[in-house]
Amino acid sequence: MQDLVNIFIKSIFIDNMVFAYFLGMCSYLAVSKTVKTSMGMGMAVIFVLGITVPVNYLIEKFLLTEGALSWLGSGFDSVNLGFLSFIVFIAVIASMVQLVEMFIEKISPSLYSSLGIFLPLIAVNCAILGGSLFMQDREYQTLTEATVFGLGSGVGWLLAIVAIAAIREKIRYSNVPAPLRGLGITFIITGLMGIAFMTFMGIKI
Repeated sequence: MQDLVNIFIKSIFIDNMVFAYFLGMCSYLAVSKTVKTSMGMGMAVIFVLGITVPVNYLIEKFLLTEGALSWLGSGFDSVNLGFLSFIVFIAVIASMVQLVEMFIEKISPSLYSSLGIFLPLIAVNCAILGGSLFMQDREYQTLTEATVFGLGSGVGWLLAIVAIAAIREKIRYSNVPAPLRGLGITFIITGLMGIAFMTFMGIKI
């Protein structure tokens, strides 16, 4: 249980997709103008990461790695389909994003309109693919570990985009120098938040 808590906390604060690896920056910058839309986008990212990481874990474990197809018979012991992992991961991600898009359009048309083109673009959000690739690289041993990592990474991304959205709402009426208004001041604040999140690296659970 302690290992799962460690993975969850670490993926939120220490290995935060935005502040530690600067992944998913396009939608992070574009959809963080208001807290409401950023919350909707963050929840969508949590859902997609929470589904795609464990699904891709199962696909890799039982279909793609060398010897994974041994359950089909002795002739498949040496088959290695690992070179297909990128294509398969992206196909799973694109399928889940389509489900999210249809779900949000059905339950909240206003949020669907607010997110605009950035909702279907979750399929090419590098934070989403990064979640599956980090899962593969870190060699999590169980499906539960992969699921906790996916959910934790999504929560970390939600935390990042809601935090920057709240700051952007507050500084909208501040006297920011003209050359820094908009994305300029947002990049500076993001860098400062990244430095602040680096302090979590000293935490041992």
